Amino acid sequence: MVSEVRRRRPEIFASVSVTTRPPRSGEQDGEHYYFVDRDTFAEMVASGQFLEHAEYAGNGYGTPVAPVRRALEAGRPALLEIELQGARQVRAAMSDALLVLLAPPSWKELVDRLSGRGTEDPAVLGRRLAVARTELEAAAEFDATVLNDDVGRAAEELVTLMDGGRSGTAG
Repeated sequence: MVSEVRRRRPEIFASVSVTTRPPRSGEQDGEHYYFVDRDTFAEMVASGQFLEHAEYAGNGYGTPVAPVRRALEAGRPALLEIELQGARQVRAAMSDALLVLLAPPSWKELVDRLSGRGTEDPAVLGRRLAVARTELEAAAEFDATVLNDDVGRAAEELVTLMDGGRSGTAG
């Protein structure tokens, strides 16, 4: 989704998150995520380097604040790919942020997508699905919901929201 949004609007800044999980096949450090160990992640949290951070499916994830602030100060819209805990933190830090929930077409489709990847063991998959259920139940906390039934259509809807929504961050 993020790459499709950027293809349509290259000026949109797409934040690269920091994570403690190991890279999946084909993922590059600094492009897909910044991969760090738990101690480095904890130091980053303690020194205030994250706009938001959360534990998700047993791993730490965080959005480095400095690049987001630089993009926004330069007048570039910023797109964050974050989960519910992070969205709540962004809302607290940036009240004008546009929060968009990217929703699956159905629960079955989400289960099929996640299990079809074959990248997580059953325990991790179970935790991810539990988090997903909680996120879907919190839809009212978001400013908009985009149905992720077709990547091109959903990306276009997200770009339209970013163009017509409040200036700031979509996450």
